[in-house]
Amino acid sequence: MSSNTLKISYRGIPQWFKIPDNKLTAASAIKTLPLPDRVVIPLHQHVGPPTYPLVKPGDCVLTGQKIGDSDEFRAVPVHASISGKVADIIAFNDAARGKEQQAVVIDSDGLDKRMYLKPVNDIESLSGEQIVSIIREAGIVGMGGAIYPAHLKLTLPKGGKLDTVILNGCECEPYITADHRVMLEYAEKVISGLKIIVKLISPDNIFIAIEDNKPDAIELMTDIAAKAGLDGRVKVVPIKLRYPGGARELLVKAILNKEVPLEGRCRDIGVVVHNVSTAKAIHDAVIEGIPLIEEVITVSGGVRNPQNLLARIGTPLGNLIDYCGGKTDESNQVILGGPMMGSATTNMETPLTKGIRCLLLNKAQTRFEQDCIHCGRCLDACTMHLNPSLLAKYSKAGRYDDCGEAFIDGCIECGICAYVCPAYIPITQYIKTAKKQLSLLA
Repeated sequence: MSSNTLKISYRGIPQWFKIPDNKLTAASAIKTLPLPDRVVIPLHQHVGPPTYPLVKPGDCVLTGQKIGDSDEFRAVPVHASISGKVADIIAFNDAARGKEQQAVVIDSDGLDKRMYLKPVNDIESLSGEQIVSIIREAGIVGMGGAIYPAHLKLTLPKGGKLDTVILNGCECEPYITADHRVMLEYAEKVISGLKIIVKLISPDNIFIAIEDNKPDAIELMTDIAAKAGLDGRVKVVPIKLRYPGGARELLVKAILNKEVPLEGRCRDIGVVVHNVSTAKAIHDAVIEGIPLIEEVITVSGGVRNPQNLLARIGTPLGNLIDYCGGKTDESNQVILGGPMMGSATTNMETPLTKGIRCLLLNKAQTRFEQDCIHCGRCLDACTMHLNPSLLAKYSKAGRYDDCGEAFIDGCIECGICAYVCPAYIPITQYIKTAKKQLSLLA
């Protein structure tokens, strides 16, 4: 029996790392990016089946109007983020997800005329099914980067119970401060969204996890939660600053001392983990009728004025960089996401999509991949106790079925294996490639 087979039912004691957090924008208040002249809105911005266009070139659309959907309950619709005219429906190469899909191109009329959902004054008047339907109609996905449909997490399992809610405000990836600022500037909306989540699943335990490098957010969220009318059941838990401490599986271990099955999900042990920005989006949808058309994103690293921006979905990345004063002279690489888990792109017309919380500019180092020297560092470092070098080897050889046998789905793509590799093997990228190929074969 292989060592991997022995790990099928448990993850073991997590590994932690202290890496520079570089939170350059922690004190930078959120600024609203001016409306773009044109947006490109991909029709598949979630984990699950794709959506299809509900509009055609020449149609006039309003901000918040649904422009893509599917009959599949597991799919998540997308909405126009500006008002204007549909210029085209194009094939779009999504750099963040490494796949080609359809996208709707909208030229702005400059008016931002809106068509929102019906706001709810009293959530107690709604059934759970009605609230879940609103969350789906609003196009809400996990805003921590997982882009898993929020309504699916909040649908109770048949004959089962979800007994614990964890609101994740850790944001352990270096540079990113979007969630930190959301907690400071939208704390009431975050807690309002939490109350909606609590109404849906009636948990016994409610936690808000925040890394201890955010004492201002810990203090504010503790104060707002205490006044929220949740009978004092909310516990704000400071989490020791370490990477990748914000991963949901590791939060469950740290807070509850429970282990998520290697081939399972948090729901399998009765736990729901939602990002704080997802909770805020749930408030926006249910209470204010606003679908997910914008998000807070950190623009940091090699820009002249690093900032946190509130930007419309579909905005070209170049707009965000220009608003932050442009690149510094030494910057030659743009990463969608943080330095550990992000994906590089060279196209500044690439649009902002749901779940991208950071745009990082830096000076790329020229490193040439070498052969694995079998040092074992990636095995020692792997938070999920997998064999990263073996997964990379299988992926490079196109042996994707073998990747599945080696429990590749247990990988959280934290990037630590590549970070410690002395041979400069981009292990995480090989793993992402294999996961993509396995999904196509499924």
